[in-house]
Amino acid sequence: MSRFVPEGVEVPLSFGVAANGWVVVSGQVGHQDFELVPGGFEPEFRQAIVNLRNVLQSHGADFKDVVKVNVYLDDIADFGPMNDIWIEAFKAPFPARTAIAAVLPFGAKVEMEAWAYIGER
Repeated sequence: MSRFVPEGVEVPLSFGVAANGWVVVSGQVGHQDFELVPGGFEPEFRQAIVNLRNVLQSHGADFKDVVKVNVYLDDIADFGPMNDIWIEAFKAPFPARTAIAAVLPFGAKVEMEAWAYIGER
């Protein structure tokens, strides 16, 4: 698979932005070095979770701070497997979540965006 952001080209977005006690994380797909991980939905979702956590941590947040997540699936049939992996990554009380089927960029199987509240730290 080719890179979805060519080497040497600046990524045209912020992966995460902190403002007024909030960390907002842009949609994360299951990539490493801007190439989707192979193997389909499960490996992509697991990598998207790693990527989401990395962005959160770069802003002093973690999954315990997440209050809302939007998950976009290229196939709604992956809803059940998504829940199985979700339970491993997020612990109760779970954040609010929306999951919808969508056409995703780069041929990704899943994309996640999140809002986390860290307050004034």
